Amino acid sequence: MPRPEGLSTANASLLPEPGSLYVVATPLGNLTDISERAIAILEKVSLIACEDTRVSGKLLSKLEIDNRTVSYHENNERTMAPKLAEELAQGKSVALISDAGTPGLSDPGFRLTRECRKRGFPVVPVPGPCAAIALLSVSGLPSDRFLFVGFLPPKSAARRRFLESNKDLDHSIIVYESCHRIEKLFSEMLKILGPDRFICIGREITKRFESIHTASLGELETNFEQSSKKGEFTIVIAPGSFTL
Repeated sequence: MPRPEGLSTANASLLPEPGSLYVVATPLGNLTDISERAIAILEKVSLIACEDTRVSGKLLSKLEIDNRTVSYHENNERTMAPKLAEELAQGKSVALISDAGTPGLSDPGFRLTRECRKRGFPVVPVPGPCAAIALLSVSGLPSDRFLFVGFLPPKSAARRRFLESNKDLDHSIIVYESCHRIEKLFSEMLKILGPDRFICIGREITKRFESIHTASLGELETNFEQSSKKGEFTIVIAPGSFTL
């Protein structure tokens, strides 16, 4: 993949500082969404901590970046966070990336950023794609205040309790859901929130088969039943009093 025009590796502001952690957002699906700064940081840091080195390896290959990578995921972050902090203590710079989007938001990252803050190491955001904010920005639903929940509990009873306890919130709610549970979640929302509740449902945001629909649950029901359930879903739930 060609680098964006105007990228200057000589620009000192694009060079990582020793002993700093860079939290780098990567594309959700459209590779051209990567920022100039993100590319420069990923090229120049001492090492890149990846949620899945295989997934990130494909991105780095397309960006023509050949750098050291290590695994940092939910199953090893308790042990890797202090190890990566030790790399910073030795004057190295580290970039943290997830498989897609912004690390730390329903992805590994919290334990590492907390460890670095505790030890006084700079933690630098390199902002970019985030599915929750991307969908909210185009949803047409209230965006002045919102609750980001990430993935709801996998068990139906826990999801229903969440919906029941939050159905009267006066601000929007953003959730993620997998293709394996999206039908159950839609059915639970329809039953608990009612057919008049407005939502925006996005699938495969920024990817080739992206779909985004804003309507009431009742209006979306037929279309949802007939639509593809493949891919990753993001949902914005409007307050109960909202109408288009």
